[in-house]
Order: sequence, then C-alpha cells, then structure tokens
Amino acid sequence: MITGELKNKVDSIWDTLWTGGITNPMTVMEQITYLMFMKLLDDNQIKAEANANVLGVPLKNKVFEDGICVISEEPRVEAEYKNLRWNVFSKFEPDEMFDNVRNYVFPFIKTIGGGKDTAFSRYMKDAVFLVPTTKVLTSVVDGISNMDMNNKDIMGDIYEYLLGKMAAAGNNGQFRTPPHIINMMVQLMKPTLNDKILDPAMGSAGFLLGSSSYIHEHQGSELMKKDYMKYYKTELFTGFDTDQSMLRIGAMNMMLHGVEDPNIQYQDSLSTENTVRDEYSLIMANPPFKGSVFEDTISKDLKALCKTKKTELLFMALFIKMLKVGGRCASIVPDGVLFGGSAAHKSIRKELVENQQLKAVISMPSGVFKPYAGVSTAVVVFTKTNAGGTEDVWFYDMKADGYSLDDKRNPIDQSDIPDIIERFNNLDKEIDRKRTEQSFLVPKDEIVKNGYDLSINKYKEIEYIPVEYPPTEEILDEIEKLNEQIIKETKELRELLKK
Repeated sequence: MITGELKNKVDSIWDTLWTGGITNPMTVMEQITYLMFMKLLDDNQIKAEANANVLGVPLKNKVFEDGICVISEEPRVEAEYKNLRWNVFSKFEPDEMFDNVRNYVFPFIKTIGGGKDTAFSRYMKDAVFLVPTTKVLTSVVDGISNMDMNNKDIMGDIYEYLLGKMAAAGNNGQFRTPPHIINMMVQLMKPTLNDKILDPAMGSAGFLLGSSSYIHEHQGSELMKKDYMKYYKTELFTGFDTDQSMLRIGAMNMMLHGVEDPNIQYQDSLSTENTVRDEYSLIMANPPFKGSVFEDTISKDLKALCKTKKTELLFMALFIKMLKVGGRCASIVPDGVLFGGSAAHKSIRKELVENQQLKAVISMPSGVFKPYAGVSTAVVVFTKTNAGGTEDVWFYDMKADGYSLDDKRNPIDQSDIPDIIERFNNLDKEIDRKRTEQSFLVPKDEIVKNGYDLSINKYKEIEYIPVEYPPTEEILDEIEKLNEQIIKETKELRELLKK
C-alpha cells in the first residue's frame, strides 16, 4: 500500500491524464504502468552497469545495447539505443520527447525478447500508447522521474492503489496481498531452484516476485550456473489469471526481475480447461474470496473433493490436485474456510487433515487487508502426501503485523511476523507451549473430535486472573470520605467567589 508523498504524486499523474482527455480509468492505469516500466527498465540497467564497472566485467544480456536498434523491419524503423533510455529522452525538449516515446520507445518495449513467443510479448502485443499530447506526456514523465522507484514491487503497489481509486478492488473478492505478508509466507516456504512454483490466481505476480527475490538472496551462486539460470528465466515460475491487465502487469514485473519467459497464462484455474495435475512442488496464493463460478464449468475432480461453487473452497481442492506428492502449499483463506459448517467446508478440511499433511494455521487480524476489506483471514500450510501424515497442527494467533489495523495502515513497532517465522522453523520447541500462549500445537485426534474445526479459538484457552477487591465496608467508608472532601472543597470555592 502506498501512502504520503508517493500517493500524492500518483494522484497528480492520474489527474494529469484524466484532464488531458483519457477518461477511461483502466486506460489511465495502463498508461501509467507502461511509462513506469520504461523508467524501471532503464533504472535496472543503470544499476547493472554500475555493478559491472565495479567488478570490472562486461555487462551481458542488456536491454539497451550500444549503437542502432531495429524496431521493425516492415516498414524499417531504427533508433539509437541511447535515445530509448529514460534518463536520456526525459531530458529532451517536449515535442522531441513526445515524438520519440510514441514512435520509438513504446514500439521498442513491445519488442523486448527478440521476437520470441514469450509471456511478455504475448501480453504486450495489444498494448497501445494513448497519451494524447506533448504537455500531458511531459507532466507525467516529470512526475514519474521524481518518484522513489526502489521498492521491489513498486508497479504492484501502484497498481493496487489505482484499483482502489477505480473502486474496482474487491468486487470479486480480489485483493492484492500486502508485500510484508507475501514475504512472511515466502520465508515460511523457502523456495529453491529445485522447485516448480505456481500461483493460480497471480494478480500482479507478488508471490512469484517474492520467490524470485528469496532465491536470489539464498541461492545467488547457484543461479550463476547456466542451467539454473535458464530454468529460472523460463520454467521455474507459473502464474494464471483471468484479467488481461493483471497478466500484462505480471509479465512486466517478471521481466524487470530477469524472468524473461515465465509460464504466465490467461486461464480460469478452476475450469475444465485447466488440466494440469500433479506437477508443482510449491504453491503460494491468495485466491479470490467470496467468488463463485458456474457449476458446469468447474473441473469434475475438484467437485469430487468438495461439491460447491465457493471459490475459496475450490481453490483449496485445486492446490491439492495441482501439487505433486511431496509438494507444499501456503495459501491465504477467509476464516470461514476454517470453521464453516457446510458439507463442502467440512470435506475440504477433512481432506487436509486425513489425506494430506496439514502443518500450520496462522490466524491474521482482520485489518490486514484494509482499507479494501475488513475480512478475517488465515494462512494454511500443508504438504501433499495423498497418504495422510498429519500429527500435530501448529496454530498461531497473529495480533500485529507491523501496521495499524485501521484504514490508514500506518507503520507501528509491534509485529508478530519475525516470531512466526522463527517458531515455524523450530516446531520442536513448540511442544510444551500452553494453550494460553500465542502459539501451540494441537494433536490430530483432538481436531478430528472437533469435527475438523481449524479455528484457533476452538483450541485456545483463556486464563482468567481473579481480581480481589476490598470488603464492601471499606469501599463505603472510602466513598463517604470522598463525599466529605467534595462538600468541604465546594464550600471553600463558594467563599472565594464571594470575595
């Protein structure tokens, strides 16, 4: 979520495009993200060039080469690479800059990837540059140039904010997961270069980006090897969505992080069109809440696990089907999944407990998704075994996530996230924790006896500390003394007023 100065700058850019004649909110949003992408491409190469200079090595795989760029063959269109870079063209005179961006820079970014059929090329081919005038473009470029773009997923943050301005966020229960929650889940699951990672409701690709960053941090040396780098760029990450704009943002985000051709597809993950099964070793997701689908389009094997039209339950069934045996999953679910009383709710929870290995349920406070929704949620973590294996389930009652739980979501000092990560990675130390504490283990047998209820309140014990009050006679004596003092001081005040 963006706040403060950055929010004001985005508002100003939005107003500039709107008053400049672009009155479709989705178009405004897309034009902003295209221009941000242009700047981020150049920013990334500037950083890479600086690192290469420090190390004294040549920079490989540059977006902006030296010399002349052939943008198209028919008709032949050429431009100098340097003039395609933000730090150069942003200093052009207004008319020259407008001509350069419209006729050369924008067509160039659509060609990134060398003409290969990649996720980026597929979702950028229909992109259209619609900034109407020199004045509007100059103002927007100035605004973007003055933004702090060091955030790892600045495009996702701004996209989320723009959705909120459009009042589009949440119409189908879709909310972008806050980056710090993504980071927590990534650190719980510890993705590696040996994984095959999926988010079947990817949005702006936050979980895929989080996994990418974790791998860079923890397996940077392995990533330097040719085979691993090829796998990282092409096969490691998969994402599905049914929103073309989200797919375009996701593809741009992944490109900015060096993932040239992730398996990003336009697909309804719950439908019969999705036939991929038993393939992924890691799924992290925040699927749509409160949504429903047409029953005749739902894949039959999902209905076999839980007969329902509720998307939050169907996605849980989908995760089980798409994971390979040994694969692990961390998913955000609305609290109703944990205790709902319908046959479908109970069947999916029974499946997780009896046939898979349910590991953890982390309850989050209801303010995590504000200001877009006040829904209470939890993170469910399990491993696919198809042979059971649930023994003790770890429950954690998160009370603070580092931000205020009101609509402002201002940073605060209190956060349970470091404690959650530490304890999850050392569950052997949780054995003796009492039910009155913030986290504890619950044996499978007890969960079964409670009808597979997975809400923490079902198992949490509240410790009541008795409070001793003085005898009634002493309280009455104290009241009389106070009354006497009030009368005395009231008389003294009246005497003062007479003088």
